Amino acid sequence: MIPTLHTERLTLRAFAEADLDAYAAMSADADVMRHIGSGGPVGRDIAWRQMALFAGHWALRGYGMWAIEETASGTLVGRAGFLNPEGWPANELGWLLARAHWGRGYALEAALAARRHGREALGLDGRLISLIRADNERSLALARRLGAHHEETIDFMGNPAQVWRHPDRA
Repeated sequence: MIPTLHTERLTLRAFAEADLDAYAAMSADADVMRHIGSGGPVGRDIAWRQMALFAGHWALRGYGMWAIEETASGTLVGRAGFLNPEGWPANELGWLLARAHWGRGYALEAALAARRHGREALGLDGRLISLIRADNERSLALARRLGAHHEETIDFMGNPAQVWRHPDRA
């Protein structure tokens, strides 16, 4: 069971097959995907597999990634939540927004709601990180606003990534 969270402007909910068109469009945008995974856009087939990964992560770990929906319009605007598949360095709080929705504070709003729910309802205490590429200024600024601090730089998926550690309670 994937919980639904509500913030002032957003609904964080389970991904649905009906999200594929919007999620695939977001995943095909080179600017959106520049700092994600291997650093480039992915096709519709990979976008579908990612949505399946998110659903499976909830089934296997009991926590995971939510679809972010703008409540007023019902538009899928991104994703936020937790990833910790086998081989990950630690439990990651991550976020991704469609370019049309950058600069509205949605990533901060969603990340705060996800982190709060993860800690209070899902028991995700302890080491919580965000993995961010050094040139991803928007995500670095968000990590700082979330109270995270740069801990180290690691090789991740063939590229350097900064590990930003979130405070144990915030």
